[in-house]
Amino acid sequence: MTAAGTRTAPRGTVLVVDDEEGVRASVRAILEETCDVLEAPNGAQALEILKTHEIDLVMLDQRMPGEAGIDVLPRIKAADPSTVVVIATAVRELRTAVEALKRGAYDYLTKPFEVDEILSLAQRALEKRALEREVLYLRSALAGAPSDAGGMAGAFEGMIGRHPEIVRVYQLIVQIAPTPTTVLITGESGTGKELVARAIHARSGRQDQPFVAINVAAIPDALVESELFGHEKGAFTGAHARKLGRFELAHGGTVFLDEIGSLRLDLQAKLLRALQEREIERLGGVRAVPVDVRILAATNVNLKSAVRARTFREDLYYRLNVVPVHVPPLRERREDIGALVQYFVRKIARECGRDVRGVSAGALEVLTRYDWPGNVRELENVLHRAVVLARSPVIHLQDVPLDVAMPETGSRLGEDTGPPLREALEQFERQYILRVLEGVGWNVSHAARRLGVHRNTVLTKLSGWGIQRPGSGEGRSLSL
Repeated sequence: MTAAGTRTAPRGTVLVVDDEEGVRASVRAILEETCDVLEAPNGAQALEILKTHEIDLVMLDQRMPGEAGIDVLPRIKAADPSTVVVIATAVRELRTAVEALKRGAYDYLTKPFEVDEILSLAQRALEKRALEREVLYLRSALAGAPSDAGGMAGAFEGMIGRHPEIVRVYQLIVQIAPTPTTVLITGESGTGKELVARAIHARSGRQDQPFVAINVAAIPDALVESELFGHEKGAFTGAHARKLGRFELAHGGTVFLDEIGSLRLDLQAKLLRALQEREIERLGGVRAVPVDVRILAATNVNLKSAVRARTFREDLYYRLNVVPVHVPPLRERREDIGALVQYFVRKIARECGRDVRGVSAGALEVLTRYDWPGNVRELENVLHRAVVLARSPVIHLQDVPLDVAMPETGSRLGEDTGPPLREALEQFERQYILRVLEGVGWNVSHAARRLGVHRNTVLTKLSGWGIQRPGSGEGRSLSL
């Protein structure tokens, strides 16, 4: 691990394709300290090598005996689309180089080569190859490959979902994790900001070092400085011995500062120094203590507004906000609720020793429609209660708390901001009909007799609510 804490890049494999032995030898001499270098005098032999070796970068000469480089290029890309290809041309052949770029070449070099130019291009090309491999892994995980979430489709580093906005979060994690960059994770409470931070740490070069999470708002104000930076013996009443702070405990690893917006202004200055100088000073101390940590911060408030209100330092904001990652609220990715329900029910049932294996269509419908102001954390809590209290292996509508099943007519009914009577009655009618349908196994005729209405009335209601009967496009329950 480097001083900055980034993972040491593995040696790439470079294939130099050129009919001039002197050119091949020169490139080998330049790259062999950082890469494994293979050689081929023409395109045909290059393609044979590609069949038996994993090649990251091909440096391909345009003018060779047999096929020209630009004609060999598409065959190399067909063999492995992720292989990075660089075309080497003479200065007068720039038109050919442009055509090569259109056919999939990463870049081109003009002869004669400059040493720094080759080194820089090889480094950039190998980094691109490594990133593409990460993206391929990400796609396989989203397609349902085994993962930390128990093989869930759409799972990534313990996070669940395949909505475009959450997939963008996954992609950002892949890109920024190997770097030493400071990251500011934003989003409402309960969206999973700490999961994002842990995923960044797990994919970084610091993955074998400590991950120390600190909820700044949860620490009593008088103890924040000591918790973060430690204290010396006698620093204050009751400080009977030296105590190391979270920054020193995380040395070599990652510090995650949750709810960073609640940090006092004087401690913001100390945090800024830790970022800039990579050192801290214990409370009551007289010397600086070097620390090697990567800082990830999270907030559920608008720090720009806090800067304008002078409650948050502008210089610290820009030091933290190098790469922003926004985690969307659950109500903006309702398509993921089904997968989250499946994951949490399985997990909670296993932990609590309950034989609960599914969620009924009616229950899933109201869970999906609810706005979840507490986001994923609230969903998990609701499902925990439902699993514990469920009277059958399937969670039904009656197992869902009333304030979730009927949010406008449950706990809010007595509030001045409650809905008009017509809307409240419609909400109640909807939930009542769904519960009756579930009670008779979604037999519409039986439900209609219990409700005292014609079956067409029930069908019309379901159509107006956009709810499909199980078996007409959806299963009766979400099986686990």
